[in-house]
Amino acid sequence: MKRWFKYVKPYLPYFILGPLCMIVEVVGEVIMPKLLAKVINNAVAGTLTTGISLGTMALMIGTALIMMAGGVGGAWFGSKASVNFAADLRADIYARVQTFSFANIDKFSTGSLVTRMTNDVTQIQNFVNMMLRMMLRAPGMMIAALIMAIALRPSLSVVFAVSIPLLLLGVGFIIRMGFPRFKKMQEKVDGINSTVRENVTNVRVVKSFVRENFEIEKFGKANQDLKDANINAVKVMIFMQPVMTVIMYGTIMALVLTGSPLVLNGDMEVGDLSAFVTYATQILSSLMMVTFLLMFSSRALASGKRIAEVLDETSDITDLPGADPALNVEKGAVEFKNVSFRYYKNSEDTVLNHIDLKIPAGSTLGITGSTGCGKTTLVSLIPRLYDPDEGQVLVDGRDVKDYTLKNLRDGVSMVLQNNTLFSGTIAENLRWGDENASDEEVRQAADYAQAAKFVETFKEGYGTLLDKGGTNVSGGQKQRLCIARALLKKPKILILDDSTSAVDTATEAMIREAFRTKLKDSTKIIISQRISSVQNADLILVMEEGAVSGLGTHEELLASNEAYREICESQMDRKEA
Repeated sequence: MKRWFKYVKPYLPYFILGPLCMIVEVVGEVIMPKLLAKVINNAVAGTLTTGISLGTMALMIGTALIMMAGGVGGAWFGSKASVNFAADLRADIYARVQTFSFANIDKFSTGSLVTRMTNDVTQIQNFVNMMLRMMLRAPGMMIAALIMAIALRPSLSVVFAVSIPLLLLGVGFIIRMGFPRFKKMQEKVDGINSTVRENVTNVRVVKSFVRENFEIEKFGKANQDLKDANINAVKVMIFMQPVMTVIMYGTIMALVLTGSPLVLNGDMEVGDLSAFVTYATQILSSLMMVTFLLMFSSRALASGKRIAEVLDETSDITDLPGADPALNVEKGAVEFKNVSFRYYKNSEDTVLNHIDLKIPAGSTLGITGSTGCGKTTLVSLIPRLYDPDEGQVLVDGRDVKDYTLKNLRDGVSMVLQNNTLFSGTIAENLRWGDENASDEEVRQAADYAQAAKFVETFKEGYGTLLDKGGTNVSGGQKQRLCIARALLKKPKILILDDSTSAVDTATEAMIREAFRTKLKDSTKIIISQRISSVQNADLILVMEEGAVSGLGTHEELLASNEAYREICESQMDRKEA
């Protein structure tokens, strides 16, 4: 409860006023049958038009108006409380996800995280709203109506000794059946969200391979699974409604059968029997309200458990207690000391195997090797996107864990082959590198990345709006904008992970020349399959199966490293062909 009270506390007045307003409505509902009984008894006695009867009817109208005010107030405060509760909870989940490492995100999957932040939070919101309107209203009405019924005719109240236990047994059975079904239903919502997200994100690939029918079938299966889970959960609700109704009307029939002789014998007035039946209906209706509340709670508990899993998840990459907030990347020297890494900690297969490497500050390192040999994983250890299982990664002679994540990543810029642009203008995207950059600094970074020429051909220039993911620019243009964004950060360490693969060789050469002249004090790490991209680097690292195969200049590796020589010869053969 302590976890959830955090979201209640700021809006405590709403959480208090909502149920209190509902109590006002309950008091009116309990008083109303008594007043109505008086009017009916007067009508039977032929005194309906007396001042007493008219006063009673006026009192009923006044009571109804007060009940209306209480109901409206309860609904208003309940909605305010639940909406604010959900908004704060959603914000905390989102903030927690922002701290996750890649491994944490992979554990949940993006589709599941989206479901938890939207659908699961909505379930909690609906439950809070319903709880505020029912938690005092339902038990309050049941207790008050039961007291009034017993006071009116104790002998008839014996009927409740049978009907109430039957209802409670039904409620217990339904709750037991409902909880696991609602949990299963939320998991199926995860599945359909993941399917939709994957399809929409990769719609161009789907269309280029004419896989629309396959994707429709895939979605159909996820949709069918969700439908089956929904039906399975709804069956519980379908079963509950008729059972409750049978018990309610069975109780009313029993009351009429036992109360009618009392009326005929003059031991009980007609209005009193009518009031007793109304109180019985209120008692059983309040129990049904409790049942619905418990059913909602079973679904909310399933959603709450899923939300708690996200909030309780601890990122495996965080600032260590000894991290120095005053420590910044100053020069950009990088060193790997006997570094090994595996994605799955229980696996024996290492992605990186005992890597030793020194990259002097301000130098350029080229990295090449076959696909899957660990190139991207190696450079990802520098900004602590992952942590090594063995060994150390040092920046400026200090373990990367000595830095705060913010200071370390402020000093490192990474440009990936499939880097993403966000919806907004080109200038807004570039200012991800430095939100306070001037227009001149933005243009200069674009110029270094060879992006200025094509940006200036757009009608709106740097104010041109980009679609989500940058889908309205070409692959090469997107890569150059991503490079410009990284350069605007003025990093001490710049990592280019095959980030010019969609750029022609002439443009790539101009980008490299800008790096050499404009970023001479920054350490540059260039990963590429193109030998032309790395051959002029100060050092070239050749990797094979997660290990260092060779290290040296282009000429040294041609003479001493067979793997590097084979790569060069294969690319030369393609050019000649």
